[in-house]
Amino acid sequence: MKFYDCSTAPSPRRVRIFIAEKGLDIPVVEVDLGNRQQHTAEFTQINPYRTVPVLQLDDGTTLTTSSGIMHYLELLHPAPALIGRNPIERGLVVDLDSRIEQDGFMAVGEAFRNRSKAFANNVFTGKHNHVQIPELVGRGRRRVEEFFSWMDAHLEDKEFIAGDVFTVADITALVTVDFAKWIKLQPTDKQKNLSRWHQLVSDRKSVMVT
Repeated sequence: MKFYDCSTAPSPRRVRIFIAEKGLDIPVVEVDLGNRQQHTAEFTQINPYRTVPVLQLDDGTTLTTSSGIMHYLELLHPAPALIGRNPIERGLVVDLDSRIEQDGFMAVGEAFRNRSKAFANNVFTGKHNHVQIPELVGRGRRRVEEFFSWMDAHLEDKEFIAGDVFTVADITALVTVDFAKWIKLQPTDKQKNLSRWHQLVSDRKSVMVT
């Protein structure tokens, strides 16, 4: 098994934290996105989508999304449970994780990739080229601000995103909040629930080492 990573990118960071929480030791292959190593013929053979993360299994099977990799590892190594301890919890955690990815993580990406000169002609990850739409920067930032407001309200009576235990929903939300610094957005002083939670999860060993 091999994990194809990029230490500076937010998407594979979700998986790195997950792996650290599980206490797994998976060989890592660093992919240099800055020098477009993901577009080389060698890497394209591994992942035609030209993105990281990738988990390559011993039989050659490749998993090419954070969600797919984490669900596979959860089934292979069920303890500690990070995607729910029973069917109800699993449904709730997956539901929240999907909402966070859509409303938060993708919103940061929309703002960041439509403003950075590095992505002038490839605003989306992967093999297809699309030009930037500068007007989407403002919309992405507003979506992130709305996401922060939702998070703060959601965490009013919760220690973690899905209740009383740390899950993949916390991982995705943490990476999203940290990713938002790339567009110069952070929780406000008034968002005390979000700030409290962010400090709590940032102090976890799995986060500090990734």
